[in-house]
Amino acid sequence: NTLLELMEKQSPTHLAVAFDTSDPTPRHDIFPEYKANRDEMPEDLALQIPEIKRVIRAFNIPVIECPGWEADDIIGTLAKRAEEDPERDFETFMVTPDKDFAQLVTRESKIYKPGLRGAGHEILDYDSICEKWEVKTPEQVVDILGLWGDASDNIPGVPGIGEKTAKKLMKLYGSVEGLLENVEELKGKQKENVENNREQALLSKKLVKIMTDAPVDVTWDEIEITERDDGALKDLFVEFEFNQLGKRLFGNDFQAGRGHSTTVKQADGSVEGEQTAFAELKTIADVKKAYEFFPPDDAEGRADAIRRIAGRESFCFDLETDGLDEKTAHIIGAAFSWKADTGIYIGLSGVENDPILEELRAVLENPDTEKIGHNLKFDIGVLHWNGVRIGGRLFDTMLAHTLIEPDQRHKMDFLAEKFLGYTPMKYDDVFGTDDDSEAKEGQMDMFDALDAEPEKTGPEFAKIAQYAAEDADVTWQLAAILREKLKELGQEQLFFEIEAPLTPVLVEMEAEGIRIDTDILSEIGEGLGKNIAEMEKKVFEQAGEEFNVASPKQVGEILFDKLKLVEKPKKTKTGQYKTDEQTLSGLAVEHQIVRDLLAFREASKLKSTYVDALPHSIFEKTGRVHTTFHQLMTATGRLASNDPNLQNIPIRTEQGREIRKAFVPRDENHILMAADYSQIELRVMASLCQDPAMIEAFNSGVDIHQATAARVFGVELDAVEPSMRRKAKMVNFGIIYGISAFGLAQRLGGEVSRTEAGEIIEEYFKQYPKVKEFQETTIEQAKETGYVETITKRRRYLRDINSRSWTMRSAAERVAINTPIQGTAADMIKIAMVRVAKALEDGDYQTRMLLQVHDELVFDLHREEEAEVTPLVVEAMKSALPLAVPVVVDTGTGENWLDAH
Repeated sequence: NTLLELMEKQSPTHLAVAFDTSDPTPRHDIFPEYKANRDEMPEDLALQIPEIKRVIRAFNIPVIECPGWEADDIIGTLAKRAEEDPERDFETFMVTPDKDFAQLVTRESKIYKPGLRGAGHEILDYDSICEKWEVKTPEQVVDILGLWGDASDNIPGVPGIGEKTAKKLMKLYGSVEGLLENVEELKGKQKENVENNREQALLSKKLVKIMTDAPVDVTWDEIEITERDDGALKDLFVEFEFNQLGKRLFGNDFQAGRGHSTTVKQADGSVEGEQTAFAELKTIADVKKAYEFFPPDDAEGRADAIRRIAGRESFCFDLETDGLDEKTAHIIGAAFSWKADTGIYIGLSGVENDPILEELRAVLENPDTEKIGHNLKFDIGVLHWNGVRIGGRLFDTMLAHTLIEPDQRHKMDFLAEKFLGYTPMKYDDVFGTDDDSEAKEGQMDMFDALDAEPEKTGPEFAKIAQYAAEDADVTWQLAAILREKLKELGQEQLFFEIEAPLTPVLVEMEAEGIRIDTDILSEIGEGLGKNIAEMEKKVFEQAGEEFNVASPKQVGEILFDKLKLVEKPKKTKTGQYKTDEQTLSGLAVEHQIVRDLLAFREASKLKSTYVDALPHSIFEKTGRVHTTFHQLMTATGRLASNDPNLQNIPIRTEQGREIRKAFVPRDENHILMAADYSQIELRVMASLCQDPAMIEAFNSGVDIHQATAARVFGVELDAVEPSMRRKAKMVNFGIIYGISAFGLAQRLGGEVSRTEAGEIIEEYFKQYPKVKEFQETTIEQAKETGYVETITKRRRYLRDINSRSWTMRSAAERVAINTPIQGTAADMIKIAMVRVAKALEDGDYQTRMLLQVHDELVFDLHREEEAEVTPLVVEAMKSALPLAVPVVVDTGTGENWLDAH
């Protein structure tokens, strides 16, 4: 954007872009510590540098590098050379936001400072630099910078001298050398600092001085603006999906889409060759399509179309609706496809109890026909609320691609361009907007218009029908490709036996919802309100003043400025004291005011997030709360819940547990039942690592945390003290996440030092050596393949597992250790949910599965079915996946969720 802004609005005659190199510079020769404290360039950015150069070269703009010289020196050299060229009358602009360049500004050379976040650019000329820096000539800026120093470049400057003092001294003495000659005129600490740092001051000036004698081997002719290479630019914009930039340069017809690069990249990120070939993206205008459209009044044509659909073993379908809420959306059309480049669109009336939907029921509910779609859960949900239960095996292209390439985007348009080289019609092509919600609302507006203006029925209906039929057609084609990819990756079991059959189960659970007693919720709210006021009062008393307890800024000032709880408190990037939960939890052990602050925050969050918000989530038609489950939103495969999120209600605190009292059975004939895996992740870990001691502990039925404590602390099982068990429990669960000694010490809230925590972990690995071996093997395999897998072959790709950055690599290693364990546990409960749902349906039970909260399932249990359903649920959960240790499922029942847990 900056480059285009320059070229389009400033109309330069010559242009070049300078880059640093990795070679040491003359500054390193005189000061080896130069820039020594800088972090390495983030790898994501480093990988982009070669690509940036490709784009610049496609504009036919020279990329200039001089090994051993900084980009600043290259720019300085060219600016100086331009000033001194007698044959040229150049006005030079150094394009940079870097303050150091102020030293190079002359009457001929200026700074062009690009605007940030939409702001306009700024031109800094000779007079503005003199005014800004309070100097007689811009050359004096280098002296100010030398005295001031620069922490980012590790340039020391003179202690005690900042920007303001440096400017003041330059007004008096004109240069660093002039200051040193008159040091006797200074007083006190300032005099002492300057006297003691003479050499450092002169050295710093040398370091900040931009050199103007770099060996830049380029002529003016070589950097003169010439015609850009439009072919190369278009290819690059397709590769990088620069749609807006492409339209800016090549007009609104430009479509980036997806391309397939033939460029060879080296290990260091450099590019071998500059040629990239891309497939030409086709649209509906380029491909012969056989689409048929049947408006609501064409009963005869529709009947024939339904007969043809019913005769297929597999077909793709896509609903058109008037909204995005499955509970309230009306179906205004349904598209079908079972062959590439073909499709049928059947218009519906868009009313409740639609007779046309009734005609489609047998086709959609047929258990012998495979149904294909993209984001099928939405369509199945809409059908469910309209009284149709989808039947047959499912193939969701969005789900399939999420398993195949979890880090990619999964929208149908993206997949069509990536795998088919085809760009489907966009919402704005059809509805004049690219906003999904507006588009969906616009569909119903169109049908309203059809009633008012019958003459428009033909073209408007065809427009919507073509859009919908194309969606079904493209999805059908994608399914064939993704089916093969699932097979190649060995993910067929994961897809067809876990994820695909889970979709309708989630739809049923969402539709069931759960009842909330608002009276109980109000009582809980009153209690929380009293707690909030009480905690606030206690905090005020300990602080000695009133302040906004909900303000992180004011909390930081009280804790660290006034009470000085920490000698050197941590700060955020904005300079504000850190008062997040992790920071305060570390202080809570020693300080009552911090414990009260955390209690205040918890109560306030519970009240606003659940007590105040949940009543607004009750759906008027059912009187229940209907959450939305997401199958593959998390990298480990765990389900996520939102609108409202019922998986994050705290269970470890008394205040959090109270919220569960408000969740109650649907009627007097039911009670709530909770079925919860016991220590499932530890059992999965034991099964994966095959450690004999851990397997023995689980097989014998002893408490695993007690058994671990006995081993780690070298005592008999019955001699384990509560504090020992607590530490062992923290290690057991922490090991799953690759916990460090520092992390363990922090989690134990100061009970042990970092050294003691390290010793506990070391002893843990001595007692359970196969755990350490499993971790090391998993990391090594991840480094070789780039991913880890669960037992069911669910993959998680780890882009940073071979990173040069210790921080990024360590984080990836912890993920590598945790994912096979947590992911396998997630797969187990998904398998169990599918089996439980089938068993409840086959047995025609009145019990309903309502919620999944990580390792727990919640049911509306019919009182008369408890004896039959409870063992049915337990068995489905225990047998989901074969483990090397017993799987234990705890169950409980009650008149509310808290009692049942």
